Amino acid sequence: MANNVDGAAVDNSAAADGSLKPNGAKDRTVGKVPYIFMWIGDGVNMGNMTLGMSIVVAGIATLNIWQTLAAAFIAILIISGIFALNDRAGYREGIPYVVQLRMSFGFKGTIISSLMRGVPAIIWYGIQSWIGGTALNEIMKILTDGAFDSIAICFVVLQVVQIVLSLYGFTAIKWVETLASVVIMGAMLYVFTILMSDYRGELYDSWVSTEGTWGLPFFAYIMVFLGNYAAIFLNASDYSRELETGISDTKRGLMYFSPIMISYGFVLIVGAMVATVTGVNNPPTALAIVIDNPYVTVGVSAFIVMATIATNMVANIIPPTYVIQLITKVRYKVAVTITGLLAIGSFPWLLVKDDSSKGLDMFILIYSAFLGPIVAILLIEYYILRKQKVNLPELYNEKGIYAGYNPAAMLALFIGAGAAFVEVDLAWLVGFIVAGISYLLLSKYAFKGSKFKEGTIYED
Repeated sequence: MANNVDGAAVDNSAAADGSLKPNGAKDRTVGKVPYIFMWIGDGVNMGNMTLGMSIVVAGIATLNIWQTLAAAFIAILIISGIFALNDRAGYREGIPYVVQLRMSFGFKGTIISSLMRGVPAIIWYGIQSWIGGTALNEIMKILTDGAFDSIAICFVVLQVVQIVLSLYGFTAIKWVETLASVVIMGAMLYVFTILMSDYRGELYDSWVSTEGTWGLPFFAYIMVFLGNYAAIFLNASDYSRELETGISDTKRGLMYFSPIMISYGFVLIVGAMVATVTGVNNPPTALAIVIDNPYVTVGVSAFIVMATIATNMVANIIPPTYVIQLITKVRYKVAVTITGLLAIGSFPWLLVKDDSSKGLDMFILIYSAFLGPIVAILLIEYYILRKQKVNLPELYNEKGIYAGYNPAAMLALFIGAGAAFVEVDLAWLVGFIVAGISYLLLSKYAFKGSKFKEGTIYED
């Protein structure tokens, strides 16, 4: 079974329903405005608020307001830059991330490298859903006057809803994100207004005027804020392949920077503010303390539930779904259901407890140790070794030049990850640099005669 995109015959056997084939112009259903709202909706979520809260430990802020703002800005600048670079293969060729990986890692190597993206996404899917389930439980407690109180049941119900919505793919994502982003940002502005009017003195004493640090913890938080997006910009192709054609690289870069700065940056700051005045690191619980009005709490909790769905639809459902399709060859709807069920069994409640915010930071830093090297290898492969030239038919030819695995890429991945663990606080950056240099050197000097050199600047 083959599909023809711009004259290139493409084998669709990688997925039973052909959903991993390249997207042509007629297959792209997301316009500029929905794309921007998609990233606003993704940025305004309770997982990101939890990260903002993580700078406050036992009511004491590790960073002051200026250090928090600087760390967030630097992280978002790097995030949007890598997004704009790594989305280009998907945007131009219409290929998903799991197919893009084949250029560097080969068909077999892609299975390992894709799992390193899929597993964190499933865990984040569970974390976001547990936070959303907590918010849904707050609603039910108020509406039933305390007669109902079960986060576990709410978590499962919310997960079922998300599985059903995700069956409709990017068509559902586009509309859910557009609606949710507007509503959720309004809710966050309302919370910000309450904080500034009722808790200004506490914020000044405990956050604004605190000494903080510009040392290693400051740079560690840059890595944490960056690492939270490390998994998402890694599979930028999964999103850009759905975006309408004819948009320049510069404009696409701004389409990442602007919404992420507005949403992610704002939520990080609100999270730090809420934790400062409450000493609580669980968003639904902390927001209920700040608002202290059952009727308004119902509204804000409803917005949290919407934020959960919006974020998972973009960042945590599509990537592992494609990975499952790649490995099992099942249809999209089956794979997306399996993804939702795996998220239920990921034990997210262990990472969102009030006393485990540092555990969440460590979780991000650890998986970033593997994702930094992968994105470095992808960028070097596409921009330096292949000069942005893609042999599309070969990416779908299981017996072609990308058959098996690329030893240079696999070795560079583990060298970079190993180096990252030497300084876990800077894991993403260390892994990115070391893996990038290693891959360049290995591609040039090692594995003479490797078929993966074909079409590169090091071709024999």
